[in-house]
Amino acid sequence: MNGEPTTSRPAAQLPVGPLVASIGAVLLIVSLFLDWYDRISGFTAFEVLDLVLVALALLTIASLLSGLGLVRSLLSAEATLGVAVLALVIVASQIVNDPPAAAGVGGPGKDVGIWLALAGTGLMVGGAVLGYARISLAVEPRNR
Repeated sequence: MNGEPTTSRPAAQLPVGPLVASIGAVLLIVSLFLDWYDRISGFTAFEVLDLVLVALALLTIASLLSGLGLVRSLLSAEATLGVAVLALVIVASQIVNDPPAAAGVGGPGKDVGIWLALAGTGLMVGGAVLGYARISLAVEPRNR
């Protein structure tokens, strides 16, 4: 149009799986600041598991960065799926088991943080499955 030659630009690939998994990882990290048990946050309730969950979430976020080409790939798609499943198992075990000793004898009820963590790890697993299947969106700019 207007006599100008049109050049086609390559479509940008947006990895959907790592994006969904990273959203779940951010939810998991945020959940640790919230109450998992009545007036007891995830960081207060656990000695080591909170740090393990943060590390697993950061590894998941790194998979998005490598999918976008910003960093060198740290984990394969299979390893990212394993990281997400491990995080889900840790959170699910805290839902099924009695609260940790920091919560007291008999333990208080579960609060919003633990459910947000479960949702976040569920998104991490779902995103890792999508990443393993290599599903991505192609974004192509329009010519005016």
